[in-house]
Amino acid sequence: MNPRSLLVAGVLTMTAAASFAAAHASDEVAATADARVAAESAKANAFFERVFDENVARSPMTETQLGLKKDYDKWDDLSEQKALEDFSLTVQQLAELKRSINFEALDDQTKVSYRLFARQTEEAIEGWRWRYHNYPLEQMGGLHSQVPAFLINYHRVDNAADARAYIARLRGMAPLFDQIVAMIQTRQTKGVLPPKFVFGLVLESCHEVVTGEPFDQSGKPSPLWEDAQAKIGALKDVDAATRQQLLTDARAALVEAVQPAYAKLIGVLEAQEKVATTDDGVWKLPDGDDYYKFRLRSSTTTKMTPEEVHQLGLREVARIHHEMQAIMQRVGFKGDLQAFFKHVKESDEFYYPTTPEGKAAYLKRAQQIIDEMNARLDEFFGVKPKAPLLVKVVEPFREKGSAGAFYEEPAPDGSRPGVYYVNTVDMRGVPIFEMETLAHHEAIPGHHMQIAISQELQGIPRFRKYGGNTAYVEGWALYAEYFPKEFGYYQDPMMDFGRLYDELLRAVRLVVDTGLHAKHWTREQVMDYFRQNTPNPERDIFTETNRYIVWPGQATAYKVGMLKIVELRELAKKGLGPKFDLRAYHDLVLKDGALPMDLLEENVRAWIARRK
Repeated sequence: MNPRSLLVAGVLTMTAAASFAAAHASDEVAATADARVAAESAKANAFFERVFDENVARSPMTETQLGLKKDYDKWDDLSEQKALEDFSLTVQQLAELKRSINFEALDDQTKVSYRLFARQTEEAIEGWRWRYHNYPLEQMGGLHSQVPAFLINYHRVDNAADARAYIARLRGMAPLFDQIVAMIQTRQTKGVLPPKFVFGLVLESCHEVVTGEPFDQSGKPSPLWEDAQAKIGALKDVDAATRQQLLTDARAALVEAVQPAYAKLIGVLEAQEKVATTDDGVWKLPDGDDYYKFRLRSSTTTKMTPEEVHQLGLREVARIHHEMQAIMQRVGFKGDLQAFFKHVKESDEFYYPTTPEGKAAYLKRAQQIIDEMNARLDEFFGVKPKAPLLVKVVEPFREKGSAGAFYEEPAPDGSRPGVYYVNTVDMRGVPIFEMETLAHHEAIPGHHMQIAISQELQGIPRFRKYGGNTAYVEGWALYAEYFPKEFGYYQDPMMDFGRLYDELLRAVRLVVDTGLHAKHWTREQVMDYFRQNTPNPERDIFTETNRYIVWPGQATAYKVGMLKIVELRELAKKGLGPKFDLRAYHDLVLKDGALPMDLLEENVRAWIARRK
């Protein structure tokens, strides 16, 4: 080898060695950076888990809902002092997050958790200003009905100790209701009272709870006595004497604590009813316009103004009316849309009778619809829920004020299934043509699918598993009504009308919610708009209108959320072309739990960029 070749070889050897050393150093830097990201992310997730445990430990009712039997004999503390302590803790937790966690050093998933936690706590802090503007007692889900429903639906009795905890909670309703009375009286002093119509509905529900044995000699058990007898009677690990003593103690607690608690609450409500006004919108409350804007932002997770939401609603109502007219022509109906609405309201062919047989037939068909969707889930989803689902009727003590259907989530440990509730108090409120879309919304692939999957997710903090925001949760459920049409569902034109019937309801909500609370519409104006633009029966119109009054902004989230999920799907289709996979898109939307709409959009855009 000549000297020049030796020189070249030496240079190449040194260059290779230098390149190897540089690559090795680069690998070490990357490994160090990865280790820092992993360490900071682990630190953040440990913080989220600790905070979740702190917050759950402050709520015995949340512990029970999560399937835990800690503080099983206690109720939540609803005092002013506890509310102030909770607020102070929230402020401290946010400050600790920002002080101790380096956002830029987190992995992508933990960055989502950081932003979501920060947003939720910031919103809670902003909402402290409005802490007296809500109605603790209202017909949709006030504490007067939530408390007995909680005992019936969440408090499991597996042994004698659980039964004693149940009885302790019955006795604990007396001090709990003292706190509830203090809550509504405090709000009254601050100029916050529900509209007059609310009181009659709440009082009726209160009387339902304390009607029947052991409160009277009717021979029919009251809801809580029926529940106590069933749960204690089913115990297998107690002797007859212990069982009888438990029943005696439960009966005594009902008479000595529960009945006086409701009597006191009823007296206060009757006094407040006399001074309540018929003004329905929250504009009537102190700084009510600003409060409504806050509620709208919170519900939709957007910056849409009341006027923007109102105009969106008007456009959607017009579009859906046009699609309904096409169905009207398909079924050969002669007349205008209003005449068709009248036809579907009044024709018996569209309703099961309000009889035991009619109610049973409805439940059977609802289960069949769910089973049919379950059989095809693999076409639409890679991830599916493990938790079982039960279809049930709404209990009599809360059926009169409840919606036509709703969903309650399963216990995370599998001890309680998810429940799709149907309100059969009046079968005219649950038309046959609405059955398919309603089951898709409340059960599969709607609420049960999304909420059960969220609870079963691995690798994300628990506050994300069990949290939620209305725009995402209800937006998904409305999307779950919509997308099956693209895959052969709603073949019966009247079932497709039922889908539009429900979508129209959500569009009307945009109009009337903003009308009530931002434009000072009266309750009668809202009901008239319903009558002129929907086929909903009077009972539905009555219940829906009452709902929007006591839950300002909440009902606007459905359509806003659904439109965003559809918009993002179309964005992904356009961006990915033949690479678009609907199953993968659905899994993407579901895999991170309930996100605000802007964070969901960021996730989808990043997913599109990765898959191109």
